[in-house]
Amino acid sequence: EAMMQDKKALQAGTSHFLGQNFAKSCGIQFQSFEGTREFAWTTSWGVTTRLIGALIMVHSDDDGLVLPPKIASAQIVIVPVIHNEETKSKVLEYAEKIASDLKKQMYGGESIKVIVDKREMRGGEKNWSWIKKGVPLRIEVGMREIEEGKFGIARRDKPHKETILVARAEIAQRVPTLLDEIHENLLKKATEFRESNTVEINTQKDFYDFFKGKEDEIGGGFALCHWNRDPEFEKKVKEELNVTIRCIPHHIDHVGGCCLFTGKKSPSRVLFARSY
Repeated sequence: EAMMQDKKALQAGTSHFLGQNFAKSCGIQFQSFEGTREFAWTTSWGVTTRLIGALIMVHSDDDGLVLPPKIASAQIVIVPVIHNEETKSKVLEYAEKIASDLKKQMYGGESIKVIVDKREMRGGEKNWSWIKKGVPLRIEVGMREIEEGKFGIARRDKPHKETILVARAEIAQRVPTLLDEIHENLLKKATEFRESNTVEINTQKDFYDFFKGKEDEIGGGFALCHWNRDPEFEKKVKEELNVTIRCIPHHIDHVGGCCLFTGKKSPSRVLFARSY
């Protein structure tokens, strides 16, 4: 169960044990070692395009898409800055040489994927278009950078005006490290957000206070609560708060307690949240 930036839950990649229900309704049978015909025991694995939506909703910001480097279709874009026709060929040639060096570097078991943006438009417009598309790294190449031998590398996970100056000879070696840093930073940020908005709740009043407010307001989060498996109270909180039980987490200590709705014994905590 994943937490989005509005603190709602989204079911991500899931697996379900279906028993023999679907096998019986669909006539799925097999011959056992004993030679008898039996209905199959089946599972359902739900890893679909919803993961793309989850990724966009977890990492992106007001400037547009933010992509983890390991799954980005392009990991770095080189933006040639051309002020006149006299220097155009030199700048483009230099940009292509940097791209060639980067493509020789490996990241995630593959060659680094590079785009050289040769479109006839202003550098600011080019940069902004790649910011919105979420490309992890951007390098500007102009005559000033060529003459000084230093190039500004911008990270998509940082403010878009923030750049790192890197010497020409160090670019190819530095980029894989930066991609790793971006990947880890995005994971760390998302994990910390989820953990800071996940709480243990032990009373019904605290539960209702936690989920109070309108659904379109950013509030609530994940609530770990004891529940005695009574479906009536699960139905009640869904009707009153539009909050449902999302899962029984594996990573928590499954210690018995007292159901905060009924006062009866509960085998473990479950995760309550609002969802889409």
